[in-house]
Amino acid sequence: MIEAGKTYVVMGLLDADSLAYAIGTTISALGGKVVFTVQNEVFKRRFLDSSKKLSDEEKAALDFRFCDITKDDQVRDVFAELDPVAGVVHSIAFANPRTCLGEELHTEAIDDITLSHHISCVSLATVARYAVPAMPDGGAIVAMSFDTAHVYPHYNWMGVQKAALEALVRALARRHGRDEVRFNAVSAGPLHTKAASKIPGFGGLTKLWNASSPLPWDTRQDKQAVADAVVFLLGPRSAKITGQVLNVDGGASVMGGGLMEHERGNIRDAEAAPEEPPGQ
Repeated sequence: MIEAGKTYVVMGLLDADSLAYAIGTTISALGGKVVFTVQNEVFKRRFLDSSKKLSDEEKAALDFRFCDITKDDQVRDVFAELDPVAGVVHSIAFANPRTCLGEELHTEAIDDITLSHHISCVSLATVARYAVPAMPDGGAIVAMSFDTAHVYPHYNWMGVQKAALEALVRALARRHGRDEVRFNAVSAGPLHTKAASKIPGFGGLTKLWNASSPLPWDTRQDKQAVADAVVFLLGPRSAKITGQVLNVDGGASVMGGGLMEHERGNIRDAEAAPEEPPGQ
């Protein structure tokens, strides 16, 4: 799975409930050296330092670098310092919930859409530009996505950005095959995180998943299943997989409508999700 002793950069850590944290701790448990990136000191104090889910010892043990993904020089400096690295996880996305998400798709906030595109999609190319030279023996970069084959209520411009991200994954896979660096994405089902709490109607999305996923989907516990898939794509056992999107969502994204009662006979119903994720 993970190559023990090698360095893996997990970008986009917010708090102990974030998917980035679940991925990083999984890599660490398998013997990899994990370096997280956090956007800035303010985010670290607000979300990570104040977390009650981590002990002071656990917080002190975290190895992290500050990196604003919209600042090319900060991305460059991270990989220049950590060279060589074996793998990178891009777990970064943003859309202003007041203008890019919600009941109405149309908006005059073009600057917000542009910023969302930069952070959620274009930044992966920035990461590639500086990470690939730090992978002299090849490696893997994995981006986090969400079902782009369907249009979901409220998700609006973030759905557009994720579709663009997946297209970029394929383009980067073609460009960097010569460097023996693989690019893939993991499309996860809905998970309770601080970021998800900002999506209007997120509770309705989790209920939709529970109704259509042939495998039980737990929006809290199944972060580990997603992290395991990311780790697989980072490691040598996926050596010939590139340009792909791996769906880890209980199968909901390929079902034609909700499951019928007889199809749910042996399925454990997950607890109904609250309308909004609990505050951190």
